[in-house]
Amino acid sequence: MRAVIQKSFGGPEVLEVVETDRPAPLGGEVLIRVHASAVNPVDVAVRSGAYPLLGEPSFGVGWDISGVVEEAGPGARFKPGDEVFGMPFFPRAATGYAEYVAAPSRQVARKPAGLDHVHAAAIPLAALTAWQGLVDAAGLHEGQRVLIHRAAGGVGHFAVQIAKARGAHVIAMASAPRHEFLRGLGADEVIDYRTTDFTQEVKDVDVVFDSSSEGTRSLAVLRPGGTLVSIMEHWNQALAAQVAAAGRHFAGISVEPDYASLEAIAALVDAGRIRPHVARTFPLAEAAKAHELVGSGRVQGKVVLTVA
Repeated sequence: MRAVIQKSFGGPEVLEVVETDRPAPLGGEVLIRVHASAVNPVDVAVRSGAYPLLGEPSFGVGWDISGVVEEAGPGARFKPGDEVFGMPFFPRAATGYAEYVAAPSRQVARKPAGLDHVHAAAIPLAALTAWQGLVDAAGLHEGQRVLIHRAAGGVGHFAVQIAKARGAHVIAMASAPRHEFLRGLGADEVIDYRTTDFTQEVKDVDVVFDSSSEGTRSLAVLRPGGTLVSIMEHWNQALAAQVAAAGRHFAGISVEPDYASLEAIAALVDAGRIRPHVARTFPLAEAAKAHELVGSGRVQGKVVLTVA
C-alpha cells in the first residue's frame, strides 16, 4: 500500500510517499480501506518537531480517517463493507495518511449516512475536541452563554455548531471576513478580534472555549462558577490555579478516541445540526502542500487528503 511517512523533523518537504506492507487487524480491530484523511494543525506541529508527540522519526502522521472496512478481526464491532470514520490511537501513531489503517473497532464509528468520505474525514479529531470540551467537561446546556475563540477554524466551527445544538447562546470570535460564515453556522453574536477588545464587549458567559491561548484574558468575561475550557494550554497548572483562585472552573482538554461521542456527533450530522466545512482537498501524493496550507493558519474549516 501507499503511505505518507517522514524520517526527520522539518518542513512539509520531509513528508514522502512510500510503498509499505498493509497492516493486518488483530482481535477487536478492523482493517479500513481509507478513502479520505484530514490534516489537522497537530499533524503540522508533530511533523515539525514542535510537538514531539511520537518520539523520534521515522513515523507517519495523520489520525482522521474515513473509509470502508476491508477485514474484521475476531470480536470486532464491524464487518467488511461497513463505512466507518474516526481518529484511532491518538495520541499514539496511527499513520492516517495511508491507503489502509488497522484500528480498534471501538475507536471508530459508523460514518454519517448523508456525508461522503471527504466530509466525514473532516470530523473526528476537531469535532471530538469541541464535544469533549463543551459537553463532557463543561456540561454545556440550553440557555447558557458560550464564547468561542478562533471560531472559524477546524475545531472552532464545530464548537459553534455543537453549542447551538445544545441550545446555547453562541458568541464567536473571528476576523470580519469570516463573520457571514459563522452566522450561517448559527452564531448569535460575532466579534472581530482584530478591532475589538472582547473583554470590553462580552460579560457573564458560562463557558469560554479557548483554542488561542486567551485563557488569562478570558477570565474577565466568565461569570463566577463558569468554566474555561482550554485546548492549547491543557497542561498549564499555573493557569488552572489562577482560574480556581478567581472562583471559576478550569478544564484542560487533550482529545482522545471515543466512539460513543462520535456516534452522537454523527446523529447530529444526519439530523442537519452539524455540517463540516472542507476548505480544500489534496491527493495523498500532495500531503506536503496540504501541510503548507494548514500551517499557514489561514484555513476556514478543514483540509482533507483524498486517498482512494
